[in-house]
Amino acid sequence: MVTESIPSPAPLPGDPQLRALYASLGQRKRPEDVAQLVLDLYRATGVPLDRPTRKALQQASRTSLRRLWAGYTSMLEDFARPVGAQRQLATASELFATVDALPDTAGDDPERIAEVIRAAGGEIRKEFGRSDFLADRLNREQRDASGLGAISKRQYNKRFRLLRRMEAKLARLLAAQRKRDITLTGKSGLVSRLPYELFAADHATAAFLAYLTARANLRSEFTITGQPKAYDTVADALFRRLDPVTAGWFAIAHAHPTAAVLERLADEERGRLIGLWYGVLVEVAEQLETVWQRRPLDRATMVVRRGDDSTTWNQTARAWSTARANWFALLTAMGAEEVVDRVCPGKVPVLVAADVAAWHRSAGGGLHPDTGVWADLPLPWEVLRNGVECPRSLVEEVCVRHGVDPTASGWTAPRAAARPVPFRPTPELVHGVRVGHPLLAKLLRSKGVYSGKGAPGES
Repeated sequence: MVTESIPSPAPLPGDPQLRALYASLGQRKRPEDVAQLVLDLYRATGVPLDRPTRKALQQASRTSLRRLWAGYTSMLEDFARPVGAQRQLATASELFATVDALPDTAGDDPERIAEVIRAAGGEIRKEFGRSDFLADRLNREQRDASGLGAISKRQYNKRFRLLRRMEAKLARLLAAQRKRDITLTGKSGLVSRLPYELFAADHATAAFLAYLTARANLRSEFTITGQPKAYDTVADALFRRLDPVTAGWFAIAHAHPTAAVLERLADEERGRLIGLWYGVLVEVAEQLETVWQRRPLDRATMVVRRGDDSTTWNQTARAWSTARANWFALLTAMGAEEVVDRVCPGKVPVLVAADVAAWHRSAGGGLHPDTGVWADLPLPWEVLRNGVECPRSLVEEVCVRHGVDPTASGWTAPRAAARPVPFRPTPELVHGVRVGHPLLAKLLRSKGVYSGKGAPGES
């Protein structure tokens, strides 16, 4: 992604709850469990909580213990992480003199992997990126001329094949990390890549960010009534107790860039965030184009067809929606709405499963009004990369044609300020379907229940 990777948090004796809250930004901890961590943090630091905040947090934590067996859940508490190159690095350290044994963390670091490939390639005179076994491999005469005559053909080929596999592994790792970053961005904005120092500088800020992120990272549910909003009464209580002077407003804007937050930032901070979010828009648009080129979607209905990569598209579309809304909010806060007058890329809808579409029709609904607007506007990557014109006036014209309010629906303006929704315990889900008990959910998942065609994947 365009933002910096998160450095490993430095050990902070006495603050394990703070470290746990920071780790939860890239995980799928239930909000109830994060609420308990927040209570533990304030108890450990001795900082008193006001009565409304304490009551809201206690309600959430008690709900977790009462309903779900002391914090047990059958669902994974992390987003899928790519498999690193630890095994390949270990083999390289055995075959190449220039490669030392590396810690396991190096296998997840693309830069370290690339350094190893380049260093090892120098031993056998292989250039990085040139891995064709027929065209790029040295023959006997070339090996002798390069000073590799002491290495047998078999040993040379063994090393060449390893580096070839490592380059392919590096490409897959980068793609998987990019996909995970996009998924996290679509769920909780930029907060998962927030440096630890900014997160931990103020305990009230850390508590709010961790809880709101846990709410945002909840899995999607199989429903036609809309997904639950992240900003609930517990998040609102934590937000209200933020100190106007000491709160980390720049950090908060990574996840909650409302007008009330952005007005507290300096112009330089807002400018940095505008640049970050625009970079995310460009990168996400490229990923959308990649999915589209593999198989163009049915823009007229946005209903999944056999062969569509709905998981990747929907994760990327959510990231686009988040980045676009936050970019609009920052431009408005900076008084730079004229940018949208010239460049106003449209929203990107998710693909809908056929059974969900049928459910909509049976309930008296139909296609979402945004679908027609999306179908009549230039594609996002055409606007951002190819220079296809998509000004605000065009979007407004298309919205009016389809009976959509361009401002209220978020096509040409930031989303309305978040209003807190009531706290609701986190349900156990099997492929997006609610199940009343975690042990039952585990059994149903193991038996493949609810996994038939058309059921939405957990995202």
